[in-house]
Amino acid sequence: MSPSPSPPPTPLLRFALVGCGAIATTQAQAIKALPELLLLTHCADLDENRATEFASKHGLTVASWADLLTDPAIDAISLCIPSGLHGSLAAEAFHAGKHVVIEKPMEISVAACDALITAQQTSGRKLAVISQHRFDPASGKVRALLDEGALGRLIGAEVRIPWYRTQEYYDSGDWRGTWAQDGGGCLMNQGIHTVDLMLWFCGPVHEVFARAVTAAHKNIEVEDIVCATLTFANGIIATLFASTASYPGFPASLSLYGTEGSAVINGDELQTLAIQGAKTVSGSNGSAHAQQVASGGTRSAVQHASAPPLAVHATDSPAEIWKWGDAHRAQFADFAAAVRNDREPLVNGHSGRAAVALIKAVYESSRTGLAVRLDC
Repeated sequence: MSPSPSPPPTPLLRFALVGCGAIATTQAQAIKALPELLLLTHCADLDENRATEFASKHGLTVASWADLLTDPAIDAISLCIPSGLHGSLAAEAFHAGKHVVIEKPMEISVAACDALITAQQTSGRKLAVISQHRFDPASGKVRALLDEGALGRLIGAEVRIPWYRTQEYYDSGDWRGTWAQDGGGCLMNQGIHTVDLMLWFCGPVHEVFARAVTAAHKNIEVEDIVCATLTFANGIIATLFASTASYPGFPASLSLYGTEGSAVINGDELQTLAIQGAKTVSGSNGSAHAQQVASGGTRSAVQHASAPPLAVHATDSPAEIWKWGDAHRAQFADFAAAVRNDREPLVNGHSGRAAVALIKAVYESSRTGLAVRLDC
């Protein structure tokens, strides 16, 4: 009896990158690290010299935006362009039948996010917003702990993003630090990654009270320090601090406090995990040392902290060192799976909208001096 024929190989999802700045290099490397799933073929940029240099470096073909939209050999487009241009170009791509990946933020207003979601749903194509830290091993471990109720009921959270950007950073592009193209400052442009994680862990925010100022940088319209208190729909209360004026810059951190335990992610690593009746684990990835704080218990914090990443993470083993770019690779792998299996990406348009809506509420509260309520 002859063996059954092998199924035909799944066709690669063929990508083009639009915008050849710094983050495009990270995306190109992530896509090219998934040769069994994705194929990067084209790039485009308003600066022809930059596009040509990028194409030469990565073995791509330079194309115009119009050519990308009409080329049937391109399945998906990733937008690495100023934030205020995301919605209009993504809508054109959907109308042309392309899947779309957008760098954060999804857009710079809630209305623009809503219009983009409508365009995506009408097209029947997939939309993902880059929020790669959901794919860090530490984030996956904490999400799994929350899903199984290991920390009990969450009651509090702290988010700190004490980053630093030089004046030269803001001077490097006329769109940086503007409301029209950047959509905001340290919170919209930098802090949105950690905001997305907080929402993924804690759920929607009900009310926000905030202050935002421009304290250290010149010739920018947006904030470089913001501080907010948040009340979530489920009763969690939280504090949020973000900055691009905290010299020399420190890792972002997110702390979760539950009735049965706490978890602290610092610099993308699970720094501390404490569960009642188990062990408190502290240090890099939560495994540097363990201190027995109570005897007995049915759960080992050490086992949780050293468990392999969730299946969505593109790591080969728990011992693999997680480095910059790996989370982007994992998110692109999730996007490829979403297209192939006709499911939603982990970070879809609704997730992208939620982060933008919260940040806009922070800005509104700072502007009016009043608490702002969000639709949950």
